[in-house]
Amino acid sequence: MTGPLLKVENLTKHYPLGAGILKKTIPVVRAVEDVSFSVEAGETLCIVGESGCGKSTVARLLMRLAEPTAGRVLIDGTDIAGLKKHELRAWRRRMQMVFQDPYSSLNPRLTAGQIITEPVENFEPLSWKQRKALAAELLQQVGMSPQMMDRLPSELSGGQRQRLGIARALALQPALIIADEAVSALDVSVQAQILNLLLDLQQQMGIAFVFISHDLGVVEHIGHRVAVMYLGRIVELAPCEALFAKPVHPYTEALIVAAPVPDPTRVRLAAPVDGEVPSPVNPPRGCAFHPRCPLAVERCRIEVPPLVPMADGRVVACHVRAPAQPEVAVSARPPPVAEPHSSGLF
Repeated sequence: MTGPLLKVENLTKHYPLGAGILKKTIPVVRAVEDVSFSVEAGETLCIVGESGCGKSTVARLLMRLAEPTAGRVLIDGTDIAGLKKHELRAWRRRMQMVFQDPYSSLNPRLTAGQIITEPVENFEPLSWKQRKALAAELLQQVGMSPQMMDRLPSELSGGQRQRLGIARALALQPALIIADEAVSALDVSVQAQILNLLLDLQQQMGIAFVFISHDLGVVEHIGHRVAVMYLGRIVELAPCEALFAKPVHPYTEALIVAAPVPDPTRVRLAAPVDGEVPSPVNPPRGCAFHPRCPLAVERCRIEVPPLVPMADGRVVACHVRAPAQPEVAVSARPPPVAEPHSSGLF
């Protein structure tokens, strides 16, 4: 199979706010608007942005936990967004998810061993010996003792629960794992252990990750490429090293400047934007970022900027710093996968 493992084309999700026969126009929440990207096998694409920008909605759409309003989600060239429920079932083995809350995403009445083997038993019967062997193998793979397979989630620590969630995701040997804020509920030392575990598993098994986070230190440590979202749209998508070395979009620049720095002697610059994120029910005309952007010009208030390719492999949606050229077409293919680099935080 040639081409990317995951390809997302013009993905859109609108949530209607009520309904009624007397209403001519029903207002909608524009959670995700015209999002496109691709992920190669063995690559980690990170999605970042402020709370409410649509990151988690993208994750739910990729997993078909929510139905898209428009667009396509292709796994190995097959559009799973258009599959019926019985057709989608077979593709569940190719993609799994690690949720943000390592406790509420686990069944409190099942033991760790049952949680791990349950996904496999949805597809094929397992004997008692097979279940025990599979649970022991996956627990060891995520750095836990096989003796923990008889424990309930309430008897595990936060880090152990998240490792259990990862073990459950690995049980079906997926090609793609969606990790939605998978380490945000953990303390820093446990975060580092989980991130290093994901990197090790990626090297061993060639798994691709879509890693959703608001922590730029985590993203810099684990990512190959980074997609920056603002009010449901991708405004910049770039190789990780290039994005942190020289952000192009003003919003990306603001996020990096605002990120905490573990150095008390370093002078922090003031964030170049202020104000609040506009409502997704009534987004601004033109570029959604223009009410907060220090570089905004009249064109920003009228036209939605398209994603424009730049020389270093990134694409940027900005009329000022990346003005569109009519003869240039945006490539959907990403640059070659590079090894993730360390920010020195882990």
